[in-house]
Amino acid sequence: MTAPSSERPASSALDNEVAKFAAMADTWWDPDGPFKPLHTFNPKRLAYIRDRAVERFGRDMEQRHPFAGLSLLDIGCGGGLLCEPMARLGFEVTGIDATEKNTKIAAVHAEQSGLDITYRNATPEVLVAEGKTFDVVLTMEVVEHVADVDAFLHSCGTLVAPGGLLVGATLNRTMKAFALAKVGAEYVLRWLPKGTHDWKKFVRPSEFAAGLRVGGLTIDGMVGMTFNPLAGEWSLSRDLDVNYMIAAHKAG
Repeated sequence: MTAPSSERPASSALDNEVAKFAAMADTWWDPDGPFKPLHTFNPKRLAYIRDRAVERFGRDMEQRHPFAGLSLLDIGCGGGLLCEPMARLGFEVTGIDATEKNTKIAAVHAEQSGLDITYRNATPEVLVAEGKTFDVVLTMEVVEHVADVDAFLHSCGTLVAPGGLLVGATLNRTMKAFALAKVGAEYVLRWLPKGTHDWKKFVRPSEFAAGLRVGGLTIDGMVGMTFNPLAGEWSLSRDLDVNYMIAAHKAG
């Protein structure tokens, strides 16, 4: 492990993106607030992460804490919506976020929930400079908000320990995603505050995969997430046109 650098490494965070989420930080745990979409599809995200981790590490989900002994980093953790259920499954969880207010809110909520989670106001570049690695790295709905996608994904890959797993999620840069995730979600359904997303920063699956490969990872697979407005439910699908998740691993 290398010693922490005395100089602050270059950051992938965009100041305007940090400010945007800071303004909404107090509402992370409100299921009907600005982060309602995260609450509605969180069960599907959690199931996908869990299943990929079971495959990679051969854990038994019948155990009370099936992932005990494994470390997990959630990059762009927000208020801790993924960190807390991952901690309950036994992971030693660290959550980082470029917005300090998010990590403070997440820490308070974790303490109230009786969970031991480490939260830091940091970017992945800081942890890379410290020589940190984790068995599982999550970057869920973050890559579309960073300054340099390739540099960010390289940092994410560097943080995955040998034999470890990365799971990511984002929005595809398609006209269908523009219509549904940008216009539909922000202006028609008003699920998200206007300006939450910049369609030009959405990331194609090929771009996401290429960035992870440069970071030393092998792609395991991708899956789409599709919303049924009549049932009000999300499901996993082969349709990658709007929301999708990706799993990758580092050779042991």
